[in-house]
Amino acid sequence: MKLLAGVILACPALAHVMSMSSGDLVIRGTRAHYELRLPLYEVPHVASPAESLLAHMEFSSGGHTARLLEHHCREAPAQGSYVCEADYQFAAPVESLDVMCTFYAVTVPNHVHLLRADNNGKHDQALFDISFPWATLRFRPPTALETAVTQAAGGFARALGGAVQILFLASLVLAARGRRELMLLTAMFLAGQIAAAVTVAHMLWQPPARFVEAAAALTVAYLAVEILFLPEAGMRWLIVSALGAFHGLYFALFVRTTGYSAGYVLAGAACAEIIVIGALAAVFGQIGKRLPALKPVPVSAAVLLVIGLSWFFLRLRS
Repeated sequence: MKLLAGVILACPALAHVMSMSSGDLVIRGTRAHYELRLPLYEVPHVASPAESLLAHMEFSSGGHTARLLEHHCREAPAQGSYVCEADYQFAAPVESLDVMCTFYAVTVPNHVHLLRADNNGKHDQALFDISFPWATLRFRPPTALETAVTQAAGGFARALGGAVQILFLASLVLAARGRRELMLLTAMFLAGQIAAAVTVAHMLWQPPARFVEAAAALTVAYLAVEILFLPEAGMRWLIVSALGAFHGLYFALFVRTTGYSAGYVLAGAACAEIIVIGALAAVFGQIGKRLPALKPVPVSAAVLLVIGLSWFFLRLRS
């Protein structure tokens, strides 16, 4: 059990639930103008942001890397953003664009960058993270299948993009007192998540990313309290559906920022979460059978409670 606790504590507890930036590239002939917007709360993670950020964004076309002509960065407190603008020179007019983005290397490992590009009136966009640091933009309308796969894959990756999501799924498995209840809790969690994501994505209110992150951390702690102090509590499915709504806020922000279809994103996220829940259930089941004397459920719940509360107060302070 000590090994399990060590694994949990070794999770990247300082990584954000939602770490996302966006950028717009406008190409005209052989010249291009790029504008990057990074949330101000991400800047402290970046050493020398005015230099290091653009050093981790590379554009190329026809096998030739675009040359950075000039750039400048500034804080925009009214927008809550750190803004960098840069001008590039290509060797020839751009037909397709190859992009390498490794912002995750200078921000946090689960950072996601959304790039929108306009090439003489033709549009394309791509998402970049630690799993997909490069992409080719061809400036043609994507097929329906390409759209579905891309957006569902985005939801799949975002569902597993931060340690707090995995920790909550672990607490969900621990909270279930049998296979049937686990299926019910999973269904209610997904229902709450989907309902919140779809509702908030169409509202004028946009929850601050810090609020979403703190709320997600608190869901881990709350479910751990249920496991430790209310082991026989009824209607746990109702609590889980409410907690799932907080996790849905993250996907609402993601859908609004990217312009992706909520249906595709949430379908991909649900697939990822079901897979992880199944895997965690198998792991905890084996631990419970082989090491029952160590009381794996309450010990793991206690670890999750400490992590959840620590994470919550850390995000409130920051």
